[in-house]
Amino acid sequence: MTTVVEKGLVVEGLRKRYGDHPAVDGVSFTLPAGGSLAIVGESGSGKTTTVRMLVGLEHADGGTVRLDGRDRSARPRGRAERLARAREMQMVFQDPYLSLDPRIPVSGCLDEVLRLHTALDPAARAARVAQLLDRVGLGAREAAALPRGLSGGQRQRVAIARALAVEPRVLVLDEAVAALDVSIQAQILELLREIRREAGVGYLFVTHDLAVVRHVADAVLVLKSGRVVESGPVDRVLGSPEHPYTRLLLDSVPRRGWDPAGTRRGT
Repeated sequence: MTTVVEKGLVVEGLRKRYGDHPAVDGVSFTLPAGGSLAIVGESGSGKTTTVRMLVGLEHADGGTVRLDGRDRSARPRGRAERLARAREMQMVFQDPYLSLDPRIPVSGCLDEVLRLHTALDPAARAARVAQLLDRVGLGAREAAALPRGLSGGQRQRVAIARALAVEPRVLVLDEAVAALDVSIQAQILELLREIRREAGVGYLFVTHDLAVVRHVADAVLVLKSGRVVESGPVDRVLGSPEHPYTRLLLDSVPRRGWDPAGTRRGT
């Protein structure tokens, strides 16, 4: 009998408590290979804690995580397994300046990742760095610059290039465009669409911005107080929400004629 390995990310019953507070309470979802899932909710909903557990920055109290059929639930055993897991799933943070070493030029930041995760020689690494920067629309000037010499959008492009260096199966983007101007947001979102189309990488997009969700995701997961209250295809969830909390999030999006007082009243 042939065993069929399920492709993609499968999360079942993920839980995390801080003292008496259940930060994540039984979260389950599936991200198909090459798919894009947005996780939305207000501050404190548990969305960032959820993805931090997936990439190993937090340890789950319960539940299972499988990627392409491989169990990632238990703590990794040794350095080799930690590195292998890191290659499978990479994370891009809201403020790339805090995740880039301010003392090292951009080329060095990418070269460091390649030295850690590959057996490429210096010449091959330099070629790969140039290729990665070109992929995200950066060139030799940005390669030689320190992070402080780049704009916010350029730094986020560097962070994306660094995450792609190890050819991950899943890219986790935690409010990755929230700190950028609207015009720069649009450029980064278009870049992410192109990368997904060409590389087949799956996206987990953590955001509070429902307008962004419509542009980047196939499906959406709505969290409230650490629990999933609604999930499904983006068009259905955002077009015909079933849960009052989802409707409240949608009513909170500023638009022509928007009444914030009415939103607070639930009208």
